[in-house]
Amino acid sequence: MVLETLLYVRQTHNMEVGTDSRYSKNAGAVFSLKYRIVWCPKYRKKVLVGDVEIRLKNVLYATAAQYGVLIEAMEVMPDHVHLFVSSDPTRCVAEIVNRLKGASSRILREEFPHLKSRLPTLWSRSYYAGTVGHVSEATVVNYIENQKGR
Repeated sequence: MVLETLLYVRQTHNMEVGTDSRYSKNAGAVFSLKYRIVWCPKYRKKVLVGDVEIRLKNVLYATAAQYGVLIEAMEVMPDHVHLFVSSDPTRCVAEIVNRLKGASSRILREEFPHLKSRLPTLWSRSYYAGTVGHVSEATVVNYIENQKGR
């Protein structure tokens, strides 16, 4: 089921991959926006196991597809979720995280009553997000600083 969902996500993703596979494009931009995202259950409880883990993965893939976000890699640990995602410029990282956390919390708490009784909310309010690119920060700064000399 997870493989089928992944294939569905890749087919319905609204970004076209250009000839250089590092970049995607839409009607107005060429881009490579990739994020590493991590978040935890409330109180870092180890509740993401068994059927909860399997269902969480399916919900995250489906929700990402719904909002035009591609999950490149995912790992669900008992006490945190680790994602590598790509998106087009119309989605900010805060919106991506809020959509994924919101949908998964609502669905999992409906389907697994023990999550309601053990936690006031499924997810903690915080998350980690970092950008991932093909060049280093120093390379970009150097390139910009040396534009006038070209």
